[in-house]
Amino acid sequence: MNSELLLPLVSSIAWIAVMMSALASRRLGWGQMIKMALAWLVIFGGILVIVEWVMYASGDGQSPA
Repeated sequence: MNSELLLPLVSSIAWIAVMMSALASRRLGWGQMIKMALAWLVIFGGILVIVEWVMYASGDGQSPA
């Protein structure tokens, strides 16, 4: 493990724990939690695709392999 990856790994685990505890406190059903998780995945996935497309179009991104 690279030492410069340790802090992002630990902070990501901590943020996931905070998110899970906040989600558990809402006492939602499994179906509602899955719908919310999928909605967030679609939102962040869409943002990622848009940013990658803009970077590729401007020449700052790497060409796909």
